[in-house]
Amino acid sequence: MSAKLSTCFFSYGVCSLNHNDNNKNYKKNLNMRLLLLPSPRFLPASCKMRQRNLSANHKRQRGKKSPPEQIPISAELQPIGDEESEPENSVINGVEMEYFVNHGTNCKDDVGVVTDVEHIDGHNLGTLSVSAVETNGNVEHIHEQIANGLMLPAVTKALAINVDGGQQLSGVHREDLIGMIKNAERNILLLDQARVHALEDLREILGEKETLQGEINTLEMRLAEADARIKIASQKKMQVELLEGQLEKLRNELIARGELELYENQNKFLNKEALLERDNHVHYLSKEVDTLRTENLALKDDIQTLKSMISNVKDTDERMVTLENECSLIESSMKELESKLLVSQQDSSKISTLKVEYQGLWEKVENLQHSLDKATKQADQAILMLQQTQDLRKKVDKLEESLEEANAHKVSSEKMQQYNELMQQKIKLLEERLQKSDQDIYSYVQLYQESLEEFQATLNSLKEESKKRTATGPVDMPWEFWSCLLLTIDGWVLEKKISNSDAKLLRELVWKKDRRIRDAYIACKEKNEHEVVSTFLRLTSSQASSGLHVVHIAAEMAPVAKVGGLGDVVTGLGKTLQKKGHLVEIVLPKYDCIQYDGIRDLRALDVTVESYFDGKLFQNKIWVGTVEGLPVYFIEPHHPNKFFWRGQYYGEHDDFKRFSYFSRAALELLLQSGKKPDIIHCHDWQTAFVAPLYWDLYAPKGLNSARICFTCHNFEYQGAASASELASCGLDAEQLNRPDRMQDNTSHDRVNPVKGAIVFSNIVTTVSPTYAQEVRTAEGGKGLHSTLNFHSRKFVGILNGIDTDAWNPAADNFIKVQYSANDMQGKAENKAAIRRQLGLSSADDQRPLVGCITRLVPQKGVHLIKHAIYRSLEMGGQFVLLGSSPVPHIQREFEGLANQFQKHEHVRLILKYDESLSHSIFAASDMFIIPSIFEPCGLTQMIAMRYGSVPIARKTGGLNDSVFDVDDETIPRKIRNGFTFVTPNEQGINSALERAFSLYKNNKESWKQLVQKDMNIDFSWDSSASQYEELYIKSLSRARAAASTT
Repeated sequence: MSAKLSTCFFSYGVCSLNHNDNNKNYKKNLNMRLLLLPSPRFLPASCKMRQRNLSANHKRQRGKKSPPEQIPISAELQPIGDEESEPENSVINGVEMEYFVNHGTNCKDDVGVVTDVEHIDGHNLGTLSVSAVETNGNVEHIHEQIANGLMLPAVTKALAINVDGGQQLSGVHREDLIGMIKNAERNILLLDQARVHALEDLREILGEKETLQGEINTLEMRLAEADARIKIASQKKMQVELLEGQLEKLRNELIARGELELYENQNKFLNKEALLERDNHVHYLSKEVDTLRTENLALKDDIQTLKSMISNVKDTDERMVTLENECSLIESSMKELESKLLVSQQDSSKISTLKVEYQGLWEKVENLQHSLDKATKQADQAILMLQQTQDLRKKVDKLEESLEEANAHKVSSEKMQQYNELMQQKIKLLEERLQKSDQDIYSYVQLYQESLEEFQATLNSLKEESKKRTATGPVDMPWEFWSCLLLTIDGWVLEKKISNSDAKLLRELVWKKDRRIRDAYIACKEKNEHEVVSTFLRLTSSQASSGLHVVHIAAEMAPVAKVGGLGDVVTGLGKTLQKKGHLVEIVLPKYDCIQYDGIRDLRALDVTVESYFDGKLFQNKIWVGTVEGLPVYFIEPHHPNKFFWRGQYYGEHDDFKRFSYFSRAALELLLQSGKKPDIIHCHDWQTAFVAPLYWDLYAPKGLNSARICFTCHNFEYQGAASASELASCGLDAEQLNRPDRMQDNTSHDRVNPVKGAIVFSNIVTTVSPTYAQEVRTAEGGKGLHSTLNFHSRKFVGILNGIDTDAWNPAADNFIKVQYSANDMQGKAENKAAIRRQLGLSSADDQRPLVGCITRLVPQKGVHLIKHAIYRSLEMGGQFVLLGSSPVPHIQREFEGLANQFQKHEHVRLILKYDESLSHSIFAASDMFIIPSIFEPCGLTQMIAMRYGSVPIARKTGGLNDSVFDVDDETIPRKIRNGFTFVTPNEQGINSALERAFSLYKNNKESWKQLVQKDMNIDFSWDSSASQYEELYIKSLSRARAAASTT
């Protein structure tokens, strides 16, 4: 058999061998299939020439070898066979095929090359041998699998390979050549493996020969020893026989002398032991002789066996000669295939050129796709009315130019005339649309100017009223002083020590910061309360109020009762309005978990306020104190259910009852204290009950001076409950459970406090302009979009601000080193300090630190936060997370992450809220991530920029109104301040993170300028408070105008 076929026999891939007897002369027809594995591994080598056993029971009788005879063979290599070729001329010599016949069917099926071998002639299938094979193969329909199991593209053209004549390639595609090269490489690999196994067989045969020779030598030595022992035993036997003869002679002589009996008697005892010893010795010698005879027979059998084995070894020597011949043929075949492979590789050089061109084209396609995405993003943002107008003008100009060109060519055909007429009609239509657009723009501008004039007129009237003040100017005293004074006056009213009218006049003096009331308060410090009241009453006179009286009724207030952004808004907005000269008061529940250390001058009034609930009157204890300079009233209900003694602010099963009770008690406090506020501002669903309670119950009782403003900070939470529960606070559930009032839009047997506040309030706001647009859609409105659209005239979005006094890196006592936009060294020192505090690596001080401070709820994009941790690490950054989750499974998930990164040198997760640590993280971080799914406003991005941490945020809600991408060419460069993404998935956040990391690492100067720009942005409450002030004043003006006409 030739080298190629031998290669297949000795390779790993022998899969099956089937034979059929065709005649009595043992002529065999074998069909072997060899399949190449699609896997990169190889099957274990198990194909040996034959199995050897020294036992005579496993010997085979070998017939006389027939002379070599040429037998036709067909070999076809193809994937898991569809076709088998007809036999072709090949030469087969006698090689021992015993293994393949006995064991071929046990080979594995997952092999790759198929070979058909037919008409193998031989008299004894167990002793066939191979001498030479000449093979011609055709390869058709190659569907090759590469080493990793991936399919190459289907080959559509045939590839013909002529082994004897060389290779001929015509119309070969890139895939064809790759398949041909891989087949050639695999054939060479199979040849190498066959050669290795043949050499191993040779070495095994030689080793067995040496072992047999050693065993023969040992047996020969044992045979010689046995012969020597036999000779010695024969000599001893002859000596015994000789002694017996001599003994017999002596006995005869003694008998002849007559002395035998005496001699025997004398020597009876002497010879008894000698005779016994002699008999034993003789018995031993006889036994040993028998043993030696048995061993001699066994040695003769072994010698006969060895002789037969030696004859077998001689046969093996002949096979060794045959194998050596086959090895030489294999080597020659390998050289031939290697030469052909070189030719194939030269031809494949053209493929590499095509591959390079293909890669270049692919890169261009990716660049074009990137450009297309960027262009699409820019196009989506270009929707302003002015740009539309400009586009229309450009279209008109182009049409006019086209018309002029058409006239210049003087085309007189009817089709051209029709075309011109059509163009003129389109021009007229566009001009009309342009004119209409100009009119719309003009109307909007005019409306804006009218609003501006109205606002200016209001401001002028306020200025005129301010000029009418008394000559006594305002006194510059801390707001805590005036707030304490107001609380004292309100306490006198509730305790019936002064009348409501006197209290109103005294409050007006406080609003104006009148020097007289300040001096009177200081002069009365050492006097008793009766003398102080008398002194103050002397100051009462007709005074004109210089500002608005605003009362916030809320469930939160920072920092004493804070859960989210609501508490920051109440404090920040209240302080800013107070600075603008307005009287601002806050009404809160007195929680048992309130932060008392943030309240100054906390005291209880000697009076109780009764309020109605569940058909009964319940007493409420009133506490007063100042928080951040603002006067605050704390209501403590004396209700058996202990509504606000639960250890937490929200999350109780009876929250609807708790806060409807509080809303009514707050209005009862305003009524009984004789207050006449201009604005009652309620927040979120917890105090949304104030709006219907005010108009249905308290306006008829005389508390009718105020306009109601309702702010919803998050439409996700609406507090809907069964309609029957509304009656507990005294409201008529039957009248209010109607589609145009408080009935929930998704369930007709439930009432929705937020919907009620929208319907009954004079002003409705939310916390950013973009969020105001989002909630008017079905997706963002959470069921209230239709109600908001119906009341859209009183609905507006105002972006929240931050308390720039509390969040000021230049005066922050929580951070290690204070710093500012003009002196950034302190930020680097704070970064080093937080690394030491949290145990993070400081080896590379240029490694960016990404911060995240948030509540871990689905709204905040917790899956994106988790992904950002790993992505930041991959890009060479560090990550610090501060926050916790009220959702148990999310809390557990992040606790597992915290444990995983507990000893990591670049990640820390602190699953709690820590005010001091939050300041340190803002000051230390280089970037701040806010990947919210939706975000009504968000304050962390503003605080982060205040501290020089560049925000990475999703474009939604208030994030879209405060973070503008540095790479967005549609936005003025001066307001670009961060990195944004639109799609809430891993690709979106990856894009923003990668751009931020790239700018940080590759352009330090641009990064520094971006940080300084962010720190200089004004996110204070001044602008937002001015917008609220304008809304308050407009609402009051409309109310007064309506009252004057009636």
